[in-house]
Amino acid sequence: MSQLEKVLARVDDNLDASLNRLFDLIRIKSISTDPAYKDDCRSAAQWLADELTAIGIPSEVRDTTGHPMVVGHRVVEGKSGPHALFYGHYDVQPVDPIELWHADPFDPQIVTREDGSKMIVARGANDDKGQLMTFVEAARAWMEEAGELPISISILLEGEEESGSPSLQPFLDENKEELSKDLALVCDTSMWDKDTPAISVMLRGLVGEEITLKGPNKDLHSGMYGGAARNPLHVLCDMVAGLRDENGRITLPGFYDGVLELPEDVKKMWDGLGFTDEEFLGGIGLKNPGGEKNYSTLEQIWSRPTCEVNGLWGGYTGEGFKTVIPAEAHAKVSFRLVGDQDPELIRDAFRAYLKSKTPEDFELILHPHGGDKALRMDFDAPALAKGKEALSAEWNKEAVLVGCGGSIPIVGKFKNTLEMDSLLIGFGLDEDQIHSPNEKYELKSFHKGIRSWVRVLDELAKG
Repeated sequence: MSQLEKVLARVDDNLDASLNRLFDLIRIKSISTDPAYKDDCRSAAQWLADELTAIGIPSEVRDTTGHPMVVGHRVVEGKSGPHALFYGHYDVQPVDPIELWHADPFDPQIVTREDGSKMIVARGANDDKGQLMTFVEAARAWMEEAGELPISISILLEGEEESGSPSLQPFLDENKEELSKDLALVCDTSMWDKDTPAISVMLRGLVGEEITLKGPNKDLHSGMYGGAARNPLHVLCDMVAGLRDENGRITLPGFYDGVLELPEDVKKMWDGLGFTDEEFLGGIGLKNPGGEKNYSTLEQIWSRPTCEVNGLWGGYTGEGFKTVIPAEAHAKVSFRLVGDQDPELIRDAFRAYLKSKTPEDFELILHPHGGDKALRMDFDAPALAKGKEALSAEWNKEAVLVGCGGSIPIVGKFKNTLEMDSLLIGFGLDEDQIHSPNEKYELKSFHKGIRSWVRVLDELAKG
């Protein structure tokens, strides 16, 4: 047997013990958003620091203004490959509504289905205790079987991800030199399906703007002023309607500057995923995609920019009917960005557009909400190729490169503060009910997730 095969066999032999350790961590009620569980969050951090130190990655609990971080390092001398920083979070969501759980949320259960498949049910089973422990157990198997890790590893485990990460940015700023490595490894994402591993390579950025449009100095009787007084809702609706043309393209000048076309091999990969509009949209009561024409739905949600109206209101909205012309109209509009689109240039173009459409006797008030660039991993990055190779070998099915319609804040912070890319590999499923009652994680995901990280570390070590 090769060394890799021996380490994988060690994972298989250790599975019951690995599950017991995961269950011990899950039993710690590390709910970060509730001050009543402050001590539990520290206990979870200390538990992880002790486990990592015990397997040969010296780690410690670091205080912040909120819940603590866990930081550890093991430097491997004389080997090629990157020094990687692994990130996960030990905090979990509240369990409410408790009455919908089939068992105690912090008493993990293995449930066997009629087809023999098994799942771990508990709060944090997936998000993110089960996910982060796949990496910890992979490192354990390497240390126990080979006596060393294939590459140098640092660890950063957070305790506030589920409550907005208020302490994270200051911590990264204060510890930039220590934490900035060649590559970040993040295990907080999902597979394409239960048999197909995935690497998330594209995260859309975001620009948001809140609009207030003031017209007359008070609400007006529509019988007395209708037709003579311009209605702020009419003006605002015209503004919003003009943001997209008949083909679904955004009309702002320069909006598509920096938008990159999808490589043909990636487009072909997405076309072969078996995704259907009928299944995706049918679940929400729709039939036809509403984005840019000539782009597939997957392209629309992963690799194309958007403009969406998130709220539009004004005038009388209570029970019954009131015939008024409102003094003000309001809207909230957001843009999802891709590629190299510049959020500030997008905001400037949007504001210029709104001002050009504002009547001279109206007042336009704008309030910004967020402004983050999109993130993408170079499709030719060596680490991406190695991750894909490792996952494909473990799952006996080609790993797919997927996009994410939203953003993952930690990835942006790693890129902007620590100046490193992230390899996003996770083993969750969309059906895992994270943040909901009866959260679960497939036993297969946990077991093969450990084996997958063993292979990823081995591939990365090949330089």
